[in-house]
Amino acid sequence: MKPVQVKAPYDWSGLRDLISTAFAGMDGRVDPPSSIHRLTSKDIERQAQAGEIWVIGDPPVASVFLTRKGDAIYIGKLAVAESARQQGLARLLLETAAIRAREQGLTWLELQTRIELTENHAAFRAMGFTQTGTTAHPGFDRPTSLTFRKAV
Repeated sequence: MKPVQVKAPYDWSGLRDLISTAFAGMDGRVDPPSSIHRLTSKDIERQAQAGEIWVIGDPPVASVFLTRKGDAIYIGKLAVAESARQQGLARLLLETAAIRAREQGLTWLELQTRIELTENHAAFRAMGFTQTGTTAHPGFDRPTSLTFRKAV
């Protein structure tokens, strides 16, 4: 399967359902709760206008948001349906992000993952990402997310 960039008109609510279901495993694990609960179809459409959204499958079984951030492409909402996991789809979407970064003359991929999601840390490290920092959500006096970068 090949990633494709999606733009309006598109089934934003269906994409929102994929992301919401893929992120459901974080419920009760991360503090503060994931922003996915506030993500609307309109938010996704705005992302497609301001940045990029790439999907695999029709209907999509994997997706990623790409946003230019300084010298990097910021990777957000990387989601793979449970039924499509362990097939290399996340890796394929990250490779697409690297291609897009190089096409724009950028040097990095950047992403954040919650402190509690240690399996994500391991997966991103295995794909060549290095932890470069931590951030804290407003109101927290401890790190809540790790920042990772990878040269492209």
